[in-house]
Amino acid sequence: MKYNPQKLEAKWQKSWEKDNLFKVFEDPSKEKYYLLEMFPYPSGKIHMGHVRNYTIGDVVARYKRMCGKNVLHPMGWDAFGMPAENAAIENNTHPAQWTKANIEAMKSQLKRMGFSYDWDRELATCDPDYYRWEQLMFLKMYEKGLAYKKRTYVNWCDKCQSVLANEQVENGCCWRHTDKEVTIKEMDSWFLKITAYAEDILNYCDKLPGWPDRVLTMQRNWIGKSYGAIIRFPLVGSDEVIEVFTTRQDTVFGATFMCFAPEHPMVKEMVKGLPQEKEVAEFVERTLRMDTFMRTADLTVKEGVFTGRYCLNPVTEEQIPIYVANFVLFDYGTGAIMAVPTHDQRDFEFARKYNLSLRVVIKPEDRDLSEETMTEAYVDEGILVNSGPFNGQRNLEALDSIAEYLDSKGLGSKTVNFRIRDWGISRQRYWGAPIPIIYCEKCGAVPVPEEDLPVVLPLDLEMRPNGGSPLPFEASFYETTCPKCKGKARRETDTMDTFVESSWYFDRYACPDYDKGPLDSKSVDYWMPVDQYIGGIEHAILHLLYSRFYTRVLKDFGYLKIAEPFTKLLTQGMVCKETEECPTHGYLYPDEVKDGRCVHCQAEVMIGNTVKMSKSKRNVVDPEDFLNRYGADTVRMFCLFASPPEKGLEWNDQGVEGSYRFLNRVWRLVVDNFDDIIKVPVHDSKQPLTGQLKDLHRKTHLTIKKVTDDIENRFHFNTAISAIMELVNEINQFLSQEGKKDSLSWSVVREAMETTVVLLSPVVPHITEELWNMLGHDETLLRLTWPAYRQEALEAETKLVILQVNGKVRSRIEVPTSYDEEEIKAEALSDERVQRFVNGKSIKKVIVVKKKLVNVVL
Repeated sequence: MKYNPQKLEAKWQKSWEKDNLFKVFEDPSKEKYYLLEMFPYPSGKIHMGHVRNYTIGDVVARYKRMCGKNVLHPMGWDAFGMPAENAAIENNTHPAQWTKANIEAMKSQLKRMGFSYDWDRELATCDPDYYRWEQLMFLKMYEKGLAYKKRTYVNWCDKCQSVLANEQVENGCCWRHTDKEVTIKEMDSWFLKITAYAEDILNYCDKLPGWPDRVLTMQRNWIGKSYGAIIRFPLVGSDEVIEVFTTRQDTVFGATFMCFAPEHPMVKEMVKGLPQEKEVAEFVERTLRMDTFMRTADLTVKEGVFTGRYCLNPVTEEQIPIYVANFVLFDYGTGAIMAVPTHDQRDFEFARKYNLSLRVVIKPEDRDLSEETMTEAYVDEGILVNSGPFNGQRNLEALDSIAEYLDSKGLGSKTVNFRIRDWGISRQRYWGAPIPIIYCEKCGAVPVPEEDLPVVLPLDLEMRPNGGSPLPFEASFYETTCPKCKGKARRETDTMDTFVESSWYFDRYACPDYDKGPLDSKSVDYWMPVDQYIGGIEHAILHLLYSRFYTRVLKDFGYLKIAEPFTKLLTQGMVCKETEECPTHGYLYPDEVKDGRCVHCQAEVMIGNTVKMSKSKRNVVDPEDFLNRYGADTVRMFCLFASPPEKGLEWNDQGVEGSYRFLNRVWRLVVDNFDDIIKVPVHDSKQPLTGQLKDLHRKTHLTIKKVTDDIENRFHFNTAISAIMELVNEINQFLSQEGKKDSLSWSVVREAMETTVVLLSPVVPHITEELWNMLGHDETLLRLTWPAYRQEALEAETKLVILQVNGKVRSRIEVPTSYDEEEIKAEALSDERVQRFVNGKSIKKVIVVKKKLVNVVL
């Protein structure tokens, strides 16, 4: 019989589906295990990143099920969003049709991989039965003040034609279009008050031992808690006060000018009617065309413009000028900073450029500083000078006393500041969940009544070619009546950020068909939290942070009892591959290269760096090609064997071929010896074993121990597979020895073979099901109990002892495990290599260390 992966994989997938093998229910008598991989956006085809991510999850799900856990392993679709909308425009179709067709195609591909999903729990976030509950949550947040609308400066991506949340801006560019710089735009937007939970989310970062340190560090830094003071600077010629947050209140006596962020709302009013008004407005407009990253980058020239206004330094009572500066961000602190040029290098450079005054307030212990001769800011610790009653104190030790002084004078107070800002969820695109708010000229913003939910996104609209939303132009959607006064009103035409949908989908998997509310308490109380979550590190600040916030909101509303959604998190590495590049035609697809040359111009192809697979680099590998050539089990095995899951996977066609050859070896091992092993039972450990039979039996149980430990404790599937390969090699070596094998020998071989099949089953479920069935077992492997190793089988008859002479290793010997120290000494001294180094010299002493090492001291 020849190994035919495509045929047997289709056979077993059909069998699993017929038997509802992966369907699961709440069972209080069993310990639950909720395994989840981040759900995909339905782009039309799965890629190798999907394959690797979902294979990792499937191995764990299958393993835990065999360990007796009640395993929930669902799949669904992150179906809303701009990519579907843009693709629909490019292909002259509708996002709904595009998304539905892609879901069907990807679902078929995922099934072909043999993943153990409970498809009865499948959900798509574009389904009104899903987003109706999301709209209800929005209304409840609106009622509690956790959802609000305000006019503000927002991040704008021209290519997306939409607003981006701060977390969606990466290095100054849109997170989806890394070549497109983000600009700042003023408009009305809806926000969710994530800052209300910032302290709790931050504190719980210390209570998530199952999360990678890197992710927690990224979240801590994004939340950005800092201790300092609010200091109030009176605006000259006005009753207004400018509040500034600083962590360096010890330098307040040295503040010689003030800088505002260009987008600060006070700027327009401050310069109104002044000669500087036009210049300031032009500077603001020019600066806001820059992205935030570039404005604050070290390489960017620090620029500003004088507003014509002054404020009072509250402790020196001196008038100091107010500037608008490109490096000040409205998102941090209050959007205004006190500038202390002698002790901040950025302020120093700005002051020198615009000829502003300096005042030293911290000096080193061993010398004085002069404003006139300083060439750079002094940023180290030191002694306070020119600081009134605080002169002579060490600057950092005076932080608290200066804050208390400001508080006693009504000039400021201690405070805590967070870098994180509220989550902007308004999107000016069509393909998303409508925001359930109605605008009435008489009543203002009015929530859609709960009984009128969902506000359904109309599916009969034509897409606008520029990418803008058709909703503001479709009267049948936006025209409505006010729920309060029954007068004419207009619907909100913004839709929600798609990260809102992905912030609670894992809860809905517990009760996907529940229609009496967002969540069925009985189901979510049983299944939540997710025991193991798997996804990419790129979601550390976006999805993972939002999910932690949303879970707390659902808890406060009484829908959940938990505060954290994911107990353990695995962030898998990316799938990478070398690029192939032609000097004339640029990056090439694999089928554009033949014999090392470009098929278009015959130029020699250059092999580039190994980078993440991407269409732009044309180094993508289509899983379909490898499924057709080798089958799903081979692809699964290579994705797990090539590297640990948290590391990047470098794609290698030879590695895939190697995995295929190994599966053929396992197949032949069973098929070629079938007539002999089928006649005998598995060794039951009652019959004593000696010699090579005992060694094979021991290797079998060592492999069980190793594989179990690697999957259970470390997710090191690569080393688990390597251990199984070693066992297969040992079986083949035993069988290759001359001489007839008796029934006892074949029973030990059968134990080793069946163990190989069982241990491999989570990794390559199709071939192992076939071999298991071939070996005479009717029950599916997934209903088998995971094997346990026998401790007594692990004990070796001999052990290795290292021999040293004067501390240097000279030899190694095998001795029976029963030997005591004196017997080990005797064996060591009679060793030929040891005797050669002793060579008649006097032996001072012989040291035996834990029966593992002998040191002969001459």
